[in-house]
Amino acid sequence: MDKNLIQRTLSGLVYVAVIFLCTTPFGAQLLNGISPGFVKQQYLFYGLMSFFLLAGTWECIRIMQFGKGYEKWIVFPIVLFIFYTFSKRFFHHDFYFNFRLYEILALSLVVIAVVTLFKFSSELYFDSGKLIFTVIYVGLPFSLALGLPKFSNFDDTFTLEVFFLFLLIWSSDTFAYLTGKFFGKHKMAPKISPKKTWEGYAGGVVLTLILSYFVELYQPQLRGNWMIVGFLIAAFAPLGDLVESQLKRNFGVKDSGNIIPGHGGILDRLDSFIICVPVVYLYFILEKFI
Repeated sequence: MDKNLIQRTLSGLVYVAVIFLCTTPFGAQLLNGISPGFVKQQYLFYGLMSFFLLAGTWECIRIMQFGKGYEKWIVFPIVLFIFYTFSKRFFHHDFYFNFRLYEILALSLVVIAVVTLFKFSSELYFDSGKLIFTVIYVGLPFSLALGLPKFSNFDDTFTLEVFFLFLLIWSSDTFAYLTGKFFGKHKMAPKISPKKTWEGYAGGVVLTLILSYFVELYQPQLRGNWMIVGFLIAAFAPLGDLVESQLKRNFGVKDSGNIIPGHGGILDRLDSFIICVPVVYLYFILEKFI
């Protein structure tokens, strides 16, 4: 068997296992089975998002090739300040019960960053533009991800919104790939991602909606309607891949990193997650207040 295939398979399984243990109650159950009271599930999830934030920020700095100015050195402090702001709400169970106007501002900034990447990419050749883009593209989504699980003020309930978000992203990618491989004829964005087709995109949407139906049926404790969430994920997950591909293409980079052997870097694996989180978060806000 090809050594690269073995490497990709093993590292992929480890990656999925880490996601599963940190976004479901099984991680805390496993650790507390070894040492009772060792950790709460919230801490595992928070640690995972913190790691993704730090690794993703470092990779984005490397991709965008900052110059020698001061901007490179203040990226991490700004990103960490934003994450700290959302972290306080996370540990005080404040996301689910309260709404802040700056959340809408944060979501609108993600849209502006994506438009800038595709339509005004020359702005990203200045260190100031690179700084702003990195803060928005990496710092905001992982901070917003802290607000996806539904916590209770009265106990340590940890719901599975983030796990099923990952699951539906993986299913969307897999279904789109398989549908495109067998039926794909019309390219979506041949210059950015040559393998993506409109037929694959449609297949990913339809089959992810079917899986979402069963999530909604068997996981009624989750926030929102997961048929809607599934549609949003299937619709926007391919955009996440295109955004990261365009970013790497602009700066002549093949992979964002090599932290996951055979799969590339954190941004390579989480490109769809980065775009889907703000979209799903916005839906949860609207669903709660409408």
